Amino acid sequence: MRATTIEKNNRKTINAWAMYDWANSTYALVITSAIFPAYYNNMTRHNGSTRVELFGLDFENSAIYSICLGVSFGIIALLSPFLSSIADYSSRHKLFMRIFCYLGSAACISLFFFDSYELFPLGLAGLMLATIGYSGSIVFYNSFLPAIATEDRQDRVSAKGYAFGYLGATTLLILNLVAMLNEDFLGVTDHNLLPRISFLTTGLWWFGFSHITFAKLPRGIYGPKKETHWLLNGYRELVKVWKTLNRQVRLRTFLLSFFFYIMGVQTVMFMASSFGEKELHLGFKQLIFTVLVLEYIGILGAFLFAAISKRWGNFRALTLAVLVWICICIGAYFINSSLHFYTIAFFIGLVMGGIQSLSRSTFAKMMPKTENNAGYFSFYDVCEKMAMMCGLVLFGYMENWTGSMRNSIIALGIWFTVGLIFLIWVQRMKGTDPASEGL
Repeated sequence: MRATTIEKNNRKTINAWAMYDWANSTYALVITSAIFPAYYNNMTRHNGSTRVELFGLDFENSAIYSICLGVSFGIIALLSPFLSSIADYSSRHKLFMRIFCYLGSAACISLFFFDSYELFPLGLAGLMLATIGYSGSIVFYNSFLPAIATEDRQDRVSAKGYAFGYLGATTLLILNLVAMLNEDFLGVTDHNLLPRISFLTTGLWWFGFSHITFAKLPRGIYGPKKETHWLLNGYRELVKVWKTLNRQVRLRTFLLSFFFYIMGVQTVMFMASSFGEKELHLGFKQLIFTVLVLEYIGILGAFLFAAISKRWGNFRALTLAVLVWICICIGAYFINSSLHFYTIAFFIGLVMGGIQSLSRSTFAKMMPKTENNAGYFSFYDVCEKMAMMCGLVLFGYMENWTGSMRNSIIALGIWFTVGLIFLIWVQRMKGTDPASEGL
């Protein structure tokens, strides 16, 4: 197999790669964090009730929202190993990344047409497709990291991607927020119009800026492989990765830890706005302001934990981050005022970017030297997406069962604690895996 030549640590290539975070992070902020959750909750209140009916079943509006998000991640978890292996064999990583990007941006645009209670299934469908597009493209985006940066720079490059994402997403959110605050000046009488326009601009932003990335990244990471049974090879590659993990005990244990703590991280990030709106009755503008502050703190957090990892090592930095998340869960269960919510949001912002960035770069460092980057990152992504599916579905189920999101927070604390136990176990296994020494 002939390898594709990619110059590592090239500034222009790294900046173009990071620009995809700038492009697609608007989905994560506008659609899943700031505007759409509050808009969805408002549109699905009907005759004083927050219950909705879907497929003949009765749900809390935010519970079915959480469950649908979880199902979306489950779908992409099933698809991504297959698609990643095809990308490795065909050397078309950028093509698959582009397809999912276009799906996600088009789905965001479709949310513009969700303008009444009767159309809430359209809103959920658009949310699910946008999530699949976002998550699917990230698989191939991540696989470029070890190809464009040497190991000693991957922490910084990974953090740079997250920082670009925070800046891009908050820039668009501020523009939309300014428009909403000047509704009267703009002569807008329909209070639902500007939020819907924000969904439209999110899709256009994602689609437009992604082409900076597509213009610079190579067609694929490696040269195409000559294989005939490509359909089965997708599953064969996944089995190969699994078999190598059986020989790499430390890497396998790290993935177990990652599975549990990322369940908590992603569930908090996706459901925090709904929690603030339903449990604390925070206003729409309060939530957007909180998310904005949280995003800028996240930039600091990503680089802070990159610096901590450089001084203490990746595993100790991750351990600190998980401990902070456990404290966040304890505090969130007892909060009863907007001040408490803002305080919790500050600490969430401080650790959310850091733990994601460090997890990605730690996995990249622990990977064996291989030409199957997409296969390994597919496995990593499956762990994350399956964890997110489990976390969001369980969170929604517990809320629907108990009638309160606070009870779901107990589960979050348990997941983080299990992740912490496995993370401590990884550190005690030092020396069993030469590839991960020094972490």
